[in-house]
Amino acid sequence: MVSLFKTHYFAFTILLITFLGCSVSICHAEDYLQPSAEPQTKQIVIGGDYNYPPYEFIDSKGNYTGYNVELSREIAAVMGLNIKIKLDTWENTRALFDQGKIDILQGMAATPERTDLYNFSPHTYVNHSIFARDDSPKITNYTELEGYRVIVQANGSAFDMLNEAKLNIVLIPVETHADALRLLASGRYDFAVVSNLPGLYLSQKLGLSNIKAISNLERNRLYGYATKTDDKALLSQFTQGLAILKNTGRQQEIYDKWFGPLKASIWSKAGIAAGLFVIVLLLISTVVLIWNKALRKKVESRTKELQAQQLQLLHADKMASLGVLVSGVAHEINNPCSILTLNFPFVKEAFEQATEILDEHQVEHGDFLIAGVSYNRLKHMLPETLDDMHVASNKVKGIVEDLKSFAVKGETAHQKNERLDLNELTKRSLRLVNNQLKNSTSNVEVNFANKLPTFYGSGSRIEQVIVNLILNACQALENKSQKITITTYFHSKYDNVVLTVEDQGIGINAKDLRKLTDPFYTTKRQSGGTGLGLSVSAGIVRDHQGQITFKSTLGEGTKAKLSLPLIQKENEL
Repeated sequence: MVSLFKTHYFAFTILLITFLGCSVSICHAEDYLQPSAEPQTKQIVIGGDYNYPPYEFIDSKGNYTGYNVELSREIAAVMGLNIKIKLDTWENTRALFDQGKIDILQGMAATPERTDLYNFSPHTYVNHSIFARDDSPKITNYTELEGYRVIVQANGSAFDMLNEAKLNIVLIPVETHADALRLLASGRYDFAVVSNLPGLYLSQKLGLSNIKAISNLERNRLYGYATKTDDKALLSQFTQGLAILKNTGRQQEIYDKWFGPLKASIWSKAGIAAGLFVIVLLLISTVVLIWNKALRKKVESRTKELQAQQLQLLHADKMASLGVLVSGVAHEINNPCSILTLNFPFVKEAFEQATEILDEHQVEHGDFLIAGVSYNRLKHMLPETLDDMHVASNKVKGIVEDLKSFAVKGETAHQKNERLDLNELTKRSLRLVNNQLKNSTSNVEVNFANKLPTFYGSGSRIEQVIVNLILNACQALENKSQKITITTYFHSKYDNVVLTVEDQGIGINAKDLRKLTDPFYTTKRQSGGTGLGLSVSAGIVRDHQGQITFKSTLGEGTKAKLSLPLIQKENEL
């Protein structure tokens, strides 16, 4: 009986041990399969600057965001890391990092002073710029900061560099880049040195329109993750994760997201739209001018062929041939010209109506830039520019019509019933050729007579003559120091208004002087001259019962004189 009891007891003990072993195994298996309530890996604390957009910052909703933040989260995901991102002032972040309370920094510039203290795994570049107000002293290099008060972020790379530069610079340390730019914009201190991209980002976001970047402080610096020199294993994990993101293209996607074009506000979109309008109009004008130049070359080429084949033809026959040639392409040129002339007034009216909205925005937010030009200046400049472009497009159309009608007898003459002021025509012509004048000479003298009497005629055609005379004077100059003098006056004896254009250029031989208004005669054939400019101009002046004469001395210059009568016969108006 005792033996039987012992046998049963032993069997029961074996069964109990087996049951407990299975239970423990099942528990361990469940622990392995079920996620643990506590993290199984050490949490990595990543530090950064709380106000360093677009790299890293806290947004208006209190969320951590930016290029560095998104990159760190992606690396943690692909590497299976347990991370905690902590954004604070850069000064506090640096202190916690040096104390070992932060394991790794997600954004630090690899300056020579820091490479001895930390290990780096760069993921982009960063550079610093000197920001200045419009009234700041003029400098071109950071070495010229000596003696000035310069705002910098405390413990930043710019602070370290300027501290080590051994220049007599008064450094004003502040907590963030935004603080530095606000102080500068408010009129305090002389300059601010901040990272270039955050500086541009913040100055636009904060509406600091009176400051701008004027010079780079240094060359581009590598920028990325940093650990203590004895923590290479941690840095290796982030380097490996960064390599994976680069190879998969994910890092480039994040980079493009944060460093692509900044999202514009509704007002900046309006500015961009206005700028695009202007650019499109300029492109159209350029195409028309190029087309006109190509037409002139085609006319010249065809005319040379006719002259070679028919030297015996009279001047009238040459003009008729030219008229036939030009009429073949005049319709194609007139179409784009008509589009321009119809749309310039529309664009001008649209801008004038938009100015009411833009003026309100300016009153509320101060002056702002449109296409790189301040609105205060643009609202006066753009209407005048559109007027000039409108006039220029009419000029192209008028030139084609003049070429067509030049040698065609019996064609209806242009109406000459406008009451004209020679001073105003000359001023408008000067605006049209302003660029050519600037490129040709730095010495222009303009003398307008007071209260010139008006005369009757075609304003666009007389303006064409004036433009041609000024351009010929520009082309005669050999260097920019030579002078062009433009004068208007009233000749009471002959009852004429007179314009003279005098240059100090190369001058003209006496034997060539009398041929200046002959069709196809030119001294600039090799540079694309057709010999039609002065010939057409002379025809226009004769049509107005006026006279155009030239005086010139070789090597000293040329003087062109345009005389127009005040009164014309009624049947010729």
